[in-house]
Amino acid sequence: MSSNKALFAQRRDGRVAAMQYIFAWSINTPKNLSDDIRTFIETLEQPREHYAFGEELIHGVIKNVDEIDGRIRGLAHNWDFDRIAKIDLAIMRLAIFEMIHRKDIPPVVSINEAIDLSKQFSNLDAKRFINGILDRLKDQIGRDSRKVEKAE
Repeated sequence: MSSNKALFAQRRDGRVAAMQYIFAWSINTPKNLSDDIRTFIETLEQPREHYAFGEELIHGVIKNVDEIDGRIRGLAHNWDFDRIAKIDLAIMRLAIFEMIHRKDIPPVVSINEAIDLSKQFSNLDAKRFINGILDRLKDQIGRDSRKVEKAE
């Protein structure tokens, strides 16, 4: 497997693991986050290093969850935040974290990955809802949605 394909597969695995963890975290917040994340990752198929990207996403989402949820509330017109399916919320939290805080990932990549996760883990209607929210955010963030931004 080429290194690009391997990196893509590893990032995909990391996103899936992060989404699953964020989903579980949203239902039952652990007392010790570090121990809980370690225990969760130890249950996965690959060694922990394989999920390093996913761990970065988990920590980033949890650290910035108030900001991220504020964005979702502002973008989810006519939606009661508490009625958004927890799985869809986990998917959007990941994508929004990437779009705002990970300048090394083009926003369209984060959106496409979120759509793929919704196809795999949520219902058919979720794809349109998630895409609508993320598309609105893409228009607000003020960066080229197809490019990586260089760190200054």
